[in-house]
Amino acid sequence: MKPRTKEALVSARNLTKVYKTGKVETPALRGVDLEIRAGEFAAVVGPSGSGKTTLLNIIGALDSATSGDLTVLGRQVRTLSKRARADMRLLQLGFVFQAYNLIPVLTAQENVEFVLELQGAGDEKRMRAREVLDHLGLSELAGRRPAELSGGQQQRVAVARAVASFPRLVLADEPTANLDGENAEVLLRMMRELNEQKQITFIFSTHDPRVISHARRVVTLVDGRIVTDEET
Repeated sequence: MKPRTKEALVSARNLTKVYKTGKVETPALRGVDLEIRAGEFAAVVGPSGSGKTTLLNIIGALDSATSGDLTVLGRQVRTLSKRARADMRLLQLGFVFQAYNLIPVLTAQENVEFVLELQGAGDEKRMRAREVLDHLGLSELAGRRPAELSGGQQQRVAVARAVASFPRLVLADEPTANLDGENAEVLLRMMRELNEQKQITFIFSTHDPRVISHARRVVTLVDGRIVTDEET
């Protein structure tokens, strides 16, 4: 593997996660060591139940590790209050979910503006939202609500919402799972462009070979452990 000299945005050391149901314990992560540097376009891959979504959720402060150390954007996550975690998710991270999670009563542009408004973007939010929608080829669909958009269009709006504030890190959980080949390819090309032009770092969880073919680094999880970590 080539040496990495850029700043580490994510640093996990001996990260574990155990889910408990009554007296039953189910390990999801078993001692994960992982470092993600600024500018990476990385895929965390593995079969269902391998722990890849759990890992992304912990990196994104949507879930908490059972043990181990995790630093995200220079901050020790386990020391952060609930409010500080929420602020980090809102102000510094972008999320793309498999289920899109768009607000159904808002138009595409309003969905993108909503996050910017929560961030306190002020009057420039409309211009920023329009700029990102244009970049993702969605300008003609800006006034449509999610129910009036195809699955591929909704996912592109979800990406626009995730990157509108130009976060340093975007976490994408199975972003192509519901897309056909053409829409998946369009989405992945656009995210690669954002990575290269805006220097946004992307981490995907996926088992989709289409995503893996675009990734510049592939981390393979099996039964909660990293078994390979390769640059492509």
